Amino acid sequence: MKTKEIAPTVLKELQAQGDPTYLKSVSRLGVKGKNMLGVSMPDIRKIASKHSQDHQLALTLWRSGIHEARILASILDEVELVSEIQMENWVQDFDSWDLCDQVCGNLFCHTAFAYDKALLWSERYEEFPKRAGFVMMAELAIHDDEAQDAQLAAFFPIIERESYDQRNYVKKAISWALRQIGKRNATLCAMATLIAERLANHEITSARWVGKEALKDLNSQNVQNRLK
Repeated sequence: MKTKEIAPTVLKELQAQGDPTYLKSVSRLGVKGKNMLGVSMPDIRKIASKHSQDHQLALTLWRSGIHEARILASILDEVELVSEIQMENWVQDFDSWDLCDQVCGNLFCHTAFAYDKALLWSERYEEFPKRAGFVMMAELAIHDDEAQDAQLAAFFPIIERESYDQRNYVKKAISWALRQIGKRNATLCAMATLIAERLANHEITSARWVGKEALKDLNSQNVQNRLK
């Protein structure tokens, strides 16, 4: 079947899984994007498992504007065919933290442009594109097995610089990036801990929050045992 024939079928599958009750439950978690059907991530992934990777299908699903269709697009897209223009267009469409995180984790962090976009987006003013920059840092620390310590450590000055941002979805992503890089290995953990200690004593409230959250995680017994 051609993409133009598959897309309506996929959208119908999503619509059939829509659950208003689920929609209400996730709204309490701050998931409040536009055009939401109320389809859970496990159900989205089940639908994805029925279809092959298809770049054109992903683009079509994204253009539908449906929240869950856009998450599905990030699962079905072909990484090697994703362009910088596509990434810039999609990041501008982010309107909720879950869409931001899913697209960055499923797709964007695996592209050849991932490190450049993490740096670029961290300087954006808009809340979700800026969040995307730090989500990319966290996801690269998790998924890029070949990353050198220096590549990830290069994010530390940016994390510290931007920790003043008071916006909830931004500061949470900044904290996540600091914690995930620190959990990569003992060397990066020591570096992240020093930054977290500085931030925990900062005069700016959001920086203190980022630092304290990072220290709590990095100093936890589970993390310390794993790094040893």
